[in-house]
Amino acid sequence: MKASIRDEILNVAGTLFYTEGIRTVGVDRIIEEAGVAKATLYRHFASKEHLVAAYLSDRHVRVLRSLEDVLTAVAAPRDQVHTIFERLHDKADSPEFRGCAFALAVAEHGESERVVTIAREHKRSVRNIFVRILESAGVTAPGPAAHLALLYEGALATVAVNRDPSAVLAAKDAALDVFDWSQRNSSGIN
Repeated sequence: MKASIRDEILNVAGTLFYTEGIRTVGVDRIIEEAGVAKATLYRHFASKEHLVAAYLSDRHVRVLRSLEDVLTAVAAPRDQVHTIFERLHDKADSPEFRGCAFALAVAEHGESERVVTIAREHKRSVRNIFVRILESAGVTAPGPAAHLALLYEGALATVAVNRDPSAVLAAKDAALDVFDWSQRNSSGIN
């Protein structure tokens, strides 16, 4: 099925924003690469900020869908944590990987309340995935989910800076330690 014009603009803009940076990529470049007229772009997106917000919203949905797929495909909560970090490692072990699109967007476009709101919602949603995993393992204390989310975020940031995907594997090991510790402590076993 052929993508709609809006989707094509969004795909082109998203690729350029992630690989080259939001501030670096101008609207004219997006128009040229998408093969559309300026009026067409602005018919679908009122401004570059709206296009950036749409890109982040689309990415948010895709990332959450990927995390939800893990929860559906993998039964055991500990294995879910393991799989989330393994999949992150697979993504990070790519020359195109630049780190977290939401952190990059806030770093470049932090003056935009729209961008910051989407980024915060994304971070909250990822943390809530870990809350759900831990709750399914009988862990209801809020601390461990926050720790898992920080390990996930820290792995993204470390790979972006150091260009070494093994940071995700170290974060995975730490996340599994947090999971095991929190599960033991929630059941009263020390």
